[in-house]
Amino acid sequence: MKTMTGGHYPLALALALAALLALAAAASEDHAADRIARLPGQPAVDFDMYSGYITVDKAAGRSLFYLLQEAPEEAQPAPLVLWLNGGPGCSSVAYGASEELGAFRIRPDGANLVLNQYRWNKVANILFLDSPAGVGFSYTNTSSDLYTSGDNRTAHDSYTFLANWFEKFPHYKYRDFYIAGESYAGHYVPELSQLVYRKNKGMSKPIINFKGFMVGNGLIDDYHDYVGTFESWWNHGLISDDTYRLLKASCLHDSFIHPSPACNAAQDTAATEQGNIDMYSLYTPVCNQTASVSRPRPRGRYPWMSGSYDPCTERYSTVYYNRPEVQRALHANVTGINYTWATCSDTINKNWGDAPRSMLPIYKELIQAGLRIWVFSGDTDAVVPLTATRYSIDALDLPTTIGWYPWSDSKEVGGWSQVYKGLTLVTIRGAGHEVPLHRPRQALIMFQNFLRGMPLPRQTSNGTMA
Repeated sequence: MKTMTGGHYPLALALALAALLALAAAASEDHAADRIARLPGQPAVDFDMYSGYITVDKAAGRSLFYLLQEAPEEAQPAPLVLWLNGGPGCSSVAYGASEELGAFRIRPDGANLVLNQYRWNKVANILFLDSPAGVGFSYTNTSSDLYTSGDNRTAHDSYTFLANWFEKFPHYKYRDFYIAGESYAGHYVPELSQLVYRKNKGMSKPIINFKGFMVGNGLIDDYHDYVGTFESWWNHGLISDDTYRLLKASCLHDSFIHPSPACNAAQDTAATEQGNIDMYSLYTPVCNQTASVSRPRPRGRYPWMSGSYDPCTERYSTVYYNRPEVQRALHANVTGINYTWATCSDTINKNWGDAPRSMLPIYKELIQAGLRIWVFSGDTDAVVPLTATRYSIDALDLPTTIGWYPWSDSKEVGGWSQVYKGLTLVTIRGAGHEVPLHRPRQALIMFQNFLRGMPLPRQTSNGTMA
């Protein structure tokens, strides 16, 4: 057997180097094909964007659609953050990217974009994922998938997406990585976090360098979420004493996703008493435009989840993402089928399968693992109210390291916070269900502090920060 000595060693080294360069070039070309040259109606920007598909199940033909909005060059190397919206069945491109933390907001004409001053990709690379298959631009070639979605398959498909995505974007390997989301992503985020954490166990240097997660106005524990939701409704005068008692008697031991007929009936009574208000944002008006398009935004199978923060905003995105030139720019709907993009999938929502009643065991496992965990809540949301979140967090029975305090936003109270051993709770004053939509500046402040692992600035008695 020949050893690599003399003239053989430089040749072997050159061949190895050439192979590495070829692999790097192939990977670069792979994700380069997903680069967005420019979105229709887009203003000039100083950052790059990519979008496209990652296959997660070849046999079933399931492919998930992503949109990556990178941080500007001067902010790199910035962390990578995966953002998930909930529903179940709602698009992260529709909500997170287009009306919350994303780089652009869609103008009322449904054709032009305006730069979001408080976009989160100022400080991180934000990866939006439409999940599960059948949501937004994500698709499946197996129609039965639309009727059999649930938490477990969604988590595993999302993990497969990540593993394959990092191969397409190898320069993000080993980068600090976080997962964030809101609403029913209160299930998606910890479930996927647990899967990533367990897959990484035993690795000295995991490719998915997972550091922690953040959940906003999310379902955490069905029992405590029900208790806090009904109490919040009653405290805000949204329901009568009798209905409050009826809800507690009918629903407390039910599933949030699969309530009993008695619980559904009690919720119908509550909805009648609540009237025509926006439960996603109690103190803002509903859209006054005449309904001209269907708004399938059921973030759960409950009477109070038939509304939304701003149905007008959803109309703008529905028009924009159904434009053929927009779909071409996004490398979406590549097969060119007769396709109508919608903010949410009613089919997936109504047929949702497995949904564990509590995420608390996952929280306990990941707190024990030392991951960074923040839970935030807009305090004018009535869908998953702050009171519900507080009851669920309290059930973890964590010791407090920093007591309840007002945090500062430009010498005003941005909200309140309490730091526990292993978890930080943040409220955002005046925000509804979609915190970055209602209070974009405060949401960005919170996000920056989350990435730094620093408590939010305390407001002192004279209004200064401490």
